Amino acid sequence: MKMKLHTDGGARGNPGPGAGGIVLLNEKGSVVKEKGTFFGICTNNEAEYRALILGLEAAKGTSATELSVYLDSLLVVEQLNGNYKVKNQNLKKLWEEVQDLVKAFNKVEFVHVRRENNAHADKLVNKVLDVAEQ
Repeated sequence: MKMKLHTDGGARGNPGPGAGGIVLLNEKGSVVKEKGTFFGICTNNEAEYRALILGLEAAKGTSATELSVYLDSLLVVEQLNGNYKVKNQNLKKLWEEVQDLVKAFNKVEFVHVRRENNAHADKLVNKVLDVAEQ
């Protein structure tokens, strides 16, 4: 079954308090899973990768065989598509974790979208960070 996964991560301060949001949609566009998670202190890029890992793990527990993954981080998308090298060691570990998770699916594509086209996942990130700041 084909599904769509929107993920977003962010850190206030970079590094600073970080969180991720994921929204998994079925073929009809209905939400199968959504989740926001606090990551602790991390960079924006680390939060983006951790959110992606969270989303892939969530999708792995469903009937998804093909995933279209939408992220608003151009860096992460280009690294995952093999167009940019992963030089940062912390990101390399997270990149490797993504590569292992992708093996659970027949096909996974990573697509860069503008932030406004990733609003649901972005909203989850900010909701978690707002709570964490209280």
